[in-house]
Amino acid sequence: MRAFRGAVRRAARVEFLMPQGSGAARWARRLTRSFLAGRTDGAAADAELVVSELVTNATRVADSHCRMSLRLDAGGLTVEVHDDGPGMPRAKPASESAESGRGIALVHALANRWSVEPDPRGGKTVRAVLAHC
Repeated sequence: MRAFRGAVRRAARVEFLMPQGSGAARWARRLTRSFLAGRTDGAAADAELVVSELVTNATRVADSHCRMSLRLDAGGLTVEVHDDGPGMPRAKPASESAESGRGIALVHALANRWSVEPDPRGGKTVRAVLAHC
């Protein structure tokens, strides 16, 4: 396949049901790396960090199921992580001594924008949009 200068990049979208437990974030990073294959800039590394933080937050909730979707289009990379657990993520003040609690702050720093939408059936979807990957 040849790429032509000025060619329009097509949108691509994938969705994954993540495994429960501590290995989910590792799978999220691996799947994101594969989805963004061939992109070696810092944006791909930022995307891996964002999905890792969001999936970690989602799978920490006991008995919560987690879905991750990735969409790449002209607007950049959109990451969505849905879980059926209670509670809404919030950015906390950074603490140098804390061993956790920095995930949403990292997402806020790396994403162009992010949002949380409650699901009427329970749970929520966290969406982060990153610059072109």
